[in-house]
Amino acid sequence: MALGVLILFWPGKSIIVAAVFLGIYLVVSGVAQVIFAFSLPVSAASRILLFVSGAASLVLAVLAFRHFGEGYAILLLAIWIGVGFVFRGVATTVAAISDPRLPGRGWAIFFGVITILAGIIVLAYPFDSLVTLTLVTGIWLIVVGVMEIVSSFGIRSDQKKLDEFKDTAAA
Repeated sequence: MALGVLILFWPGKSIIVAAVFLGIYLVVSGVAQVIFAFSLPVSAASRILLFVSGAASLVLAVLAFRHFGEGYAILLLAIWIGVGFVFRGVATTVAAISDPRLPGRGWAIFFGVITILAGIIVLAYPFDSLVTLTLVTGIWLIVVGVMEIVSSFGIRSDQKKLDEFKDTAAA
């Protein structure tokens, strides 16, 4: 809950922190992929893909950190989120369309299409979208935090009742 409040009070700084974490992630995953390209017992095609993917991650990390003050890291974060939404939406929609026996198939198709549209919007309006996503995330964290606090009081109450019941049964 505290994290949600911090995000709502400082959405701009929260976006910058997320962009820094994305840059760090790109460095770590890029180095790992390049190392794996030379050390894993995989096919030549897999080695090439691992190397290219790792090198691309490292190039993106360098661009994000080199031009950090100019907003490249934040733009990269928005593109990352937008592309992720599009891929997730396409995967969900295709999976739901291809399996007519899937429970909740209509909802899966609906949410897949909505996720694709969200990705397109994030890609079209990256900076505005990040602010909106940041605010939604802050609100969501506060709601989840409050629900967990309420739930913990319920669990504590149930534990006391259980202890009383065990004491009564033992007597």
